[in-house]
Amino acid sequence: MLRINNIKQPLAATEQNVHQAAADKLHCKPEDLHNFRISKKSVDARNKQNVHFVFSVDCNTNAVLPKDKDIENLPAEEKLVFKIKNDGTRPIVVGSGPAGMFAGLALAEAGLRPIILERGADVDARQKKVDAFWKTGVLDTETNVQFGEGGAGTFSDGKLMSGIKKDKFTARVMHELYEAGAPAEILYLAKPHIGTDNLRIVVRNMRRKIEALGGEYRFNSRLEGLIVKDSKLQAIKVCHNNEMYELSATRVFLAIGHSARDTFEMLYAAGVYMTQKPFSVGARIEHKQTQINQAQYGAAAQSPYLGAADYKLAVHLPNGRSVYTFCMCPGGTVVAAASEQGRVVTNGMSEFARDRENANAALLVGVGTNDFASPHPLAGMYFQRKLEERAFALGGKNYQAPAQLVGDFLQAKPSKHGGDIQPSYQPSVTWCHFDALYPAEIADAMRGGIMEMAKKLRGYDKRDAVLTGVETRSSSPVRIVRDDTMQSNIKGLYPCGEGAGYAGGITSSASDALKVVYTLNEK
Repeated sequence: MLRINNIKQPLAATEQNVHQAAADKLHCKPEDLHNFRISKKSVDARNKQNVHFVFSVDCNTNAVLPKDKDIENLPAEEKLVFKIKNDGTRPIVVGSGPAGMFAGLALAEAGLRPIILERGADVDARQKKVDAFWKTGVLDTETNVQFGEGGAGTFSDGKLMSGIKKDKFTARVMHELYEAGAPAEILYLAKPHIGTDNLRIVVRNMRRKIEALGGEYRFNSRLEGLIVKDSKLQAIKVCHNNEMYELSATRVFLAIGHSARDTFEMLYAAGVYMTQKPFSVGARIEHKQTQINQAQYGAAAQSPYLGAADYKLAVHLPNGRSVYTFCMCPGGTVVAAASEQGRVVTNGMSEFARDRENANAALLVGVGTNDFASPHPLAGMYFQRKLEERAFALGGKNYQAPAQLVGDFLQAKPSKHGGDIQPSYQPSVTWCHFDALYPAEIADAMRGGIMEMAKKLRGYDKRDAVLTGVETRSSSPVRIVRDDTMQSNIKGLYPCGEGAGYAGGITSSASDALKVVYTLNEK
């Protein structure tokens, strides 16, 4: 199989045009290319006067190949198979986010009939609980944007980009998501996303596949304790609808997500080794999507072939702080993402169409050991909680979020009301002064970051742009230590995914879980 890269085409190009262009590169006819498929499609908008697509394609051919740096031979695709010895007990997966789903799938394929424990509800019941919270401000601490089938990613843009190396694990993740109902374009777009509307379909179909292979889901079932003997896991304690029971367990895959704070505390008390991990905090920043389109695409912003534009910005300030954007949601909304009473958290979400009026992204400042109150492994988590409590108080103690106009924030003065850009956060926002929310060094870094980012993206510092706080759940505040066998110091406990501190996002979390399960394969 060949891969032909760097095929530049106008925005209106069809697949037939791309096929012809690939043949031209090989100096042959289109019919000489077999098993033709587009493997990558990206937008090149560096020159606003010539915005175009760039394709890579895969194919087979008997044509004589010219010497061209854009043509490469692909290695044979490695099939990922799970063959794990059955020790007589059913493996347990804790959590049903991306890591939990894919750990469950791999174990089910190996014939081990895994039990997947999820503290929240199934995706349909979860949607109702989340909608009720956004409308009324009544929070269910067990089923919400963070907890429930599909994990936190279910209420997001569903981005599938990842900084990890593409390998057999990531390839399997993309294939399974597509088979479960994700749009076909995730297999070739440079910046694929599923959308929160499609994610609900995908996680439901993934569950059905796991169940068909012998797996079992137990919703409203929270991990409450470990039973350990001689540093080996014997069983776990589970709370189901406020009733406790024990479950024999010699292999538990811990895919708990980055917001399972009570579980972190339980694990620490049980003697599971963990360390502090740097993460980031900040706010959501909203602009009109039309403004972002114009800034990124220029005159091409009106093209029907281009969707809502995105951006990714990062700056390093003279004081050593890093400020960057994260989880950018074109045509999306800022959502209430709290999971604990008396604390306000924000996140971003887009449907597949990305057709809402505003664009939003997390504007984040890196924090680490020097920002935390102590060297305690959970000090970062307590740092998050303190910010969320301040946000709750500033918002009015009713899950309204504190908000400020960018222009006022840059001038360090409070906002009394909004401007042209309407905040999308529900149930509502309370206009305030962010200097009362963040430590001074964080607020100053955010100000410096906005001003520097405006040099890269025109209008980023627009006065009426809206900041909504607080964003604290960018990644896990801890790393649960694991060894070369992927086990913690408690043998039989396998930390994986984002909550354990080994991934960040849907693709990397799912891939990490597959990698962890794969280590159990019989050699």
